[in-house]
Amino acid sequence: MTSLDLQLLLTALVSVLALVALIVSRIRMHPLLALLIVSVGVGFATGMAPESIVKHLVDGAGKTLGAVGVVIALGAMLGKILADAGTTEQIADAILKRASDRMIPWAMTLVAFVVGIPMFFEVGLVVMLPLIFSVARKLEDKGRFKGSAYVYVGVPVISALAAMHGMVPPHPGPLTAIASLKTSVGPTMLYGFLAAIPAMILGGPLYGAFMSPRMSTRPDQALLDQFTLAEQPEAGRQPGVATGVLAALLPAILMLVHAIAETLLPKGSAALHVASFLGNPLIAMLLGVLFAIVALVISRGGDAEKLRSALGNSLKPIASIIMIIAGGGAFQQMLTSAKVGDAIVHLTQQLAFPPLVLGWLIAMLLSVSTGSATVGIVGAAGLLAPLAGSDPNLNLPLLALSIGCGSLFFNYANHAGFWMVKESFGMTMSEATKTISVVQSIVAVVGLIMVLIFNAMIPVH
Repeated sequence: MTSLDLQLLLTALVSVLALVALIVSRIRMHPLLALLIVSVGVGFATGMAPESIVKHLVDGAGKTLGAVGVVIALGAMLGKILADAGTTEQIADAILKRASDRMIPWAMTLVAFVVGIPMFFEVGLVVMLPLIFSVARKLEDKGRFKGSAYVYVGVPVISALAAMHGMVPPHPGPLTAIASLKTSVGPTMLYGFLAAIPAMILGGPLYGAFMSPRMSTRPDQALLDQFTLAEQPEAGRQPGVATGVLAALLPAILMLVHAIAETLLPKGSAALHVASFLGNPLIAMLLGVLFAIVALVISRGGDAEKLRSALGNSLKPIASIIMIIAGGGAFQQMLTSAKVGDAIVHLTQQLAFPPLVLGWLIAMLLSVSTGSATVGIVGAAGLLAPLAGSDPNLNLPLLALSIGCGSLFFNYANHAGFWMVKESFGMTMSEATKTISVVQSIVAVVGLIMVLIFNAMIPVH
């Protein structure tokens, strides 16, 4: 390692500490301002030219808004339509009728597991938020629950979505590792599903039951009202449960079709291009909103002007969330452009670990330092690709899974997902750390343990 590497690592550490200090100290700075200030500080500390700093800020914020912000906005619209149609309440009532209070986290884990198969973490959370809030509020209204019902219901969803996102193709992380290591999708997917089950159980229902009595987290009232307090539909106009569930799950179905098409169809085929377009998160969410408008509102004689007003109002509670996530994207881009990842790579080259552990460790360090799971996976897979091609005793699907698990560890202030959970649930920095950061760390560590167990049990052919 060089002195420059040490300087970059120290800059990354100080920047995160400074960010936390600005937000939680007496200054109480708004997270967006804190993220932008710290991002500029990273640029100057690493010797960037002023024009480069501005470019990286704009690129990072813009890329995140394009990939996540618009999808969140569409998700808020879909959630509002489902709430006003009474669909969310119907689904929440069905879960509460069929599951005891103790079984609710397990039921939510199962729902999130299904939703998370095709959906990215942030997209899946947007889709699940109305249901999380509806179930938690009904549980809260019973008056018997101690602590935060929203943590009790939400943590299992976070755990399941994270596990699927990092461990199971067709999510981009595992697919990237598979392509770089030149291994196959099938075994990696099978190992991923098997490893995800204990990971999301320990990080979800079990950890959520432990933490929820110790927390008092409650989302902002405006966001709760948007997703849970809808006017009751007029008699005869309430849609059937099946129609409502289809509207809620249509984006997930389109993404799942895309995933299946990528696995089964030849590259370059017309059908794959169509599936790829329809399964893109932005297009899938847009089609989900349009379907919900037609099936749940227009076909039942809903007022178009009232719908337009409701959709406009649905964006107000999430405007701050979107902008903070954009600030997180700027911070992530600045750390990445400063070559903090290169310093991490140089550090890991001095470590002597078994390949499966080393892949997890490199992906973890890159993801934590740069705020990008993708950077962690690409970096780790690229470094280990030569070894993967030369060692016939190395189980490549397990190496790909190990790298995906490592990228999940300790999702923190330079990750967009951290800010999405924090702001959606109305958490403090400490509360968000105790939830998404710890949950994803549990998932990542359990995933590595499962990889090592599989490697000890399954011979390489």
